[in-house]
Amino acid sequence: MKVIDLINSNQHTAFSFEVLPPLKGTGIEKLYATIDLLREFDPKYINITTHRSEYVYQELGNGLYQRKRLRRRPGTVAVAAAIQNKYGLTTVPHLLCSGFTREDTEYVLLDLQFLGITDLLVLRGDKAKHEARFVPEEGGYSHAIELEEQINRFNQGIFEDGSPMTVTRTPFSYGVACYPEKHDEAPNLESDLMWLKRKVDAGAQYAVTQLFYDNNRYFDFVERAHKAGITVPIIPGIKPLKRAAQLSIIPKTFKVDIPQELAGEVERCKDDEQVKQVGIEWCVRQCRELMAHGVPSLHFYSVAAEDSIREVARQIF
Repeated sequence: MKVIDLINSNQHTAFSFEVLPPLKGTGIEKLYATIDLLREFDPKYINITTHRSEYVYQELGNGLYQRKRLRRRPGTVAVAAAIQNKYGLTTVPHLLCSGFTREDTEYVLLDLQFLGITDLLVLRGDKAKHEARFVPEEGGYSHAIELEEQINRFNQGIFEDGSPMTVTRTPFSYGVACYPEKHDEAPNLESDLMWLKRKVDAGAQYAVTQLFYDNNRYFDFVERAHKAGITVPIIPGIKPLKRAAQLSIIPKTFKVDIPQELAGEVERCKDDEQVKQVGIEWCVRQCRELMAHGVPSLHFYSVAAEDSIREVARQIF
């Protein structure tokens, strides 16, 4: 069943979460432990992140360096297949522009289709660490809408070179990202909403937000989106605070504000164990308010927050 159908068929607010593939050379057991920890809350689907390759410079001696391509977290397709096979849950691998060519994308789509994995989250992805601005791969894309167009052609049975597929299978369905506090590269919220509208018009069936801590930002964003003609479900992305250092790390990394009330509570904590409890309590209140407003689903970013999410889920589901 497609993600959009899983969401729409649920009588109550649905639960889902996102995981990272394990680092290169490590096992999948820790990832399975996260799923085992949260499985009791009936997740409707699990998202699997994808990470672009980065370039590193290896010293060769005599002042010479060799530029090497390095991928620290391979295996998004394999991890999605492993989870779906082990747990029978719908998995949603991320598909990126960042770091991928059209040909790379085509082979990912082929592999996923062979495995029967036909739900995607389509993203532009972050710029490379060494870049001042986003630069697509040669033969790649600058915007998620271009990636959607390739998926749509694939669904129609057309390869990137224009040749037809001999056999077509279940078409892909997909969601996209959105930003209640706007994407940090967007000049204004109106421009950001325009791009979201274009992504929805291209075929996105739902949108998942960047994490946020102020529900009023989400409610205002949804209202603005509806006025702009965006009618697909907008799923709030949630992550509880766990450490005092996140007061500065999260705004810098995700370009979101932390409400002063929450920041004040964290600043009064004596240690990170108290911060963790504050984060859980804030997240529970946040989720209950969202649920009271009838959000279709809550999507949790689980990295380094699995135990907090379990406690939040225990209280709200």
